[in-house]
Amino acid sequence: MEFKDYYKILGVKEDADLKEIKKNYRKMALKYHPDMNPHDGAEDKFKEVAEAYEVLKNAERRAEYDELRRYGGGSKRGFEPPPDWQRSGGYHDSGREPSGQNFSDFFNSVFGGSFTQSHHTDRHDGFAIKGQDAEIEVPVFLEDTLAQHSRKIEFSLPVYENHQIKHVNKILNVKIPMGVSDGERIRLKGQGGPSQGNGPSGDLYLHIRLVPHPLFDVQGHNLLLTVPISPWEAALGCKVTVPTLAGKVNLTISPNSQSGQKLRIKGKGLRNKQGSGDLLAVLKIVVPTTSTEKINQLWQQMAELNDFDPRAEWSK
Repeated sequence: MEFKDYYKILGVKEDADLKEIKKNYRKMALKYHPDMNPHDGAEDKFKEVAEAYEVLKNAERRAEYDELRRYGGGSKRGFEPPPDWQRSGGYHDSGREPSGQNFSDFFNSVFGGSFTQSHHTDRHDGFAIKGQDAEIEVPVFLEDTLAQHSRKIEFSLPVYENHQIKHVNKILNVKIPMGVSDGERIRLKGQGGPSQGNGPSGDLYLHIRLVPHPLFDVQGHNLLLTVPISPWEAALGCKVTVPTLAGKVNLTISPNSQSGQKLRIKGKGLRNKQGSGDLLAVLKIVVPTTSTEKINQLWQQMAELNDFDPRAEWSK
C-alpha cells in the first residue's frame, strides 16, 4: 500500500493553518472537479484532494496522521500502519478498524472507523447481553445525495471469545438514502457486535459527513454559488451559464445588478423529504487584472459621464 502525503497533495506546508488548507483545497478541487475538467485522471485527482482535505481539516485526525507520517512518511511504497495502530487515539493494543469508504486503501486502513461502544445489560431468561453498537463515519459527495445509492462498507468489530478480544472483519452493501445531510446517523439494526448469551446483536450507525464541494457551500438544504461577473455585465445585464449538482442552467442577470446580490434558482439545491432546496447565486463583480491605455481612457470617460458616488451613504 502506498503512503499518501496529504500535505504534498494539497500543496501546503506541515504548519499550514486551516484557512490556508481550505483555500488550497477549494483551488485544487475546482481545478480537478469532473464537472469542470473532463480530462482523464481528473476525477481521481479530485477524490485524492478531497481525501487529503478530509484528514487535514480535522485537528484530531490531523494529529493522528502527523504521528503516522513521522513513523512511515519516508516509505512511499509498501507502507503498512504499525500493527498496534488504531484510529481515534493513535497506538493502542487493539487492531485497526477499516471502514472502506470511497477513499483510498491508505485512508481506510488508518481512518476507517471510529466505534462508539455501548455495553447493554438487558437480561432476559438466563444470560443475555446485547452486543456492542458501532459507529462508522461515511463521507458522501454532494452529488451522491440527489438519489439513493449503494455503498460497500468494510469495518471490523471487537469480539470477546475464549476470554480474549479479537477483531472480526465485516463487509456490507448498504443503501444511502436520497437527501442525507451532514451529521445524520443511519441505524442498521443488528449489524453491530455479537451478543453474549441469548441477547440481540448490537446496531451499526452510519455517521454521514458531506464532503466539501469546490463550488457550492451548504446552507441547510440550499446551496450557495458565487457567480463572478464583469462590471459591464453587471451594468448592462446578461445571461450566464451556471453549474448545478445536476447539470448547467442559464441565469438571467438584470441591468444594474450589485455585487453580493442573491438570485434564487428554485429546486436546484439539496433534496429532502419535503422536496428540494434552492440554489442561491451570489453575484461578485470582478474587475480585470490587466488593462491597456485605450481601456483606461474608456474607464475615464465613463467616470466623467457618470456622477455616481458609491460612498454617498457615508455623508448622511
